[in-house]
Amino acid sequence: MRRQETSTGLHGHEPLELRPATGAHPTRIERSAGRREAGASAPAPQRNAHFGCRLVEGAGGHSKARLRYHYESEDMIKVENLRKTFGPKVAVNNISFNVERGEVLGFLGPNGAGKSTTMRMITGFYPPDAGTIRVGNHDVVEEPIQAKRLIGYLPENAPSYSDMTVRGFLGFAAEVRGLRGHAKRNAVNGVIEMCFLDAVVNQSVDTLSKGYKHRTCLAQSLLHDPEVLILDEPTDGLDPNQKFEVRSLIKRMSEKKAIVFSTHILEEVESVCTRAIIIDRGVIVANGTPEDLKARSNLAGAVTLSVQGANSQAITDKLASLPQVEQTQAISVKDGVIVVRAFPRASEASALALGVAELARAQGWRVNEMRVEEGRLDEVFRRITMPDTVKRAAAGVNA
Repeated sequence: MRRQETSTGLHGHEPLELRPATGAHPTRIERSAGRREAGASAPAPQRNAHFGCRLVEGAGGHSKARLRYHYESEDMIKVENLRKTFGPKVAVNNISFNVERGEVLGFLGPNGAGKSTTMRMITGFYPPDAGTIRVGNHDVVEEPIQAKRLIGYLPENAPSYSDMTVRGFLGFAAEVRGLRGHAKRNAVNGVIEMCFLDAVVNQSVDTLSKGYKHRTCLAQSLLHDPEVLILDEPTDGLDPNQKFEVRSLIKRMSEKKAIVFSTHILEEVESVCTRAIIIDRGVIVANGTPEDLKARSNLAGAVTLSVQGANSQAITDKLASLPQVEQTQAISVKDGVIVVRAFPRASEASALALGVAELARAQGWRVNEMRVEEGRLDEVFRRITMPDTVKRAAAGVNA
């Protein structure tokens, strides 16, 4: 939580509390008896901003109101003990998580893990068998209309009306959302510009490429400026330039929205997401920032060393003797250049690089390169979601 106080003269007025609309940006607060002091401006509230005033005694006996801002986190999505089955198959098994305003949550998992099923329950498309979902302050099952008004949804293989033009389809979707007149026209024009659809706006949907169709369906999810966005693989079928545009759009929108999107592209998680959840066989198996997840990689903190003209076995033996080293691995030997890697003990990752550097200097090794590995999200993903039979085979254990 952040606090900031600003004074404004309010002669003799009682304390008051102001609660601005979500996303409002007050720059001046006035009353008939007083005005904000020159040059003072209120900061734009972030997430949930609560305003309160109290009277204090100022110079010369004048009363001043002390204006307080309290910035708090705001859970826009709250999922508790969610479960969904289809016959004997348990698609989602007792999962819980929250998403705050300002967060971009990446939803990861192998095919059939339960990602799309969870997103469909959040949007009210599927009813849950058990558990609760709240969007804003509304229970999705008990107050579906109020909850859905807050949501923009891009489903997997998003449907559209192929005989409509792009503008016609977006106009129809805007009317379904209750927009009319200037509000409808401004909303449609806004999402056309936002999603870079100007070049195809008068084409019928059935003549569009897969990428433009997907962007048209993304545009319909943004028409009513929702506070919550649920995007099921929003960059599917897009070329590299279009993917970059959509990722940049998600980043910009995340300042005022809570966004959940599923993806199989791990670089998107690192570049866009503030947090990621990995779901496997209906269960959440990891939940943290991309940096937290990469730190779980076996590579995280390992030191890779390239040495000219030395004996591979001698180098690995010397590295293995360091107290910070858990194990070593010979990577390659080519043209007299040996590449080896040292993996740190759990509590020694921060000290490993210094230890390796001191050892190389003491041994007089001709080092071409030394680098500390960051850890890889794809390695963590594979290790966490790999089927048990494959894990046992990889470990050399007979099932």
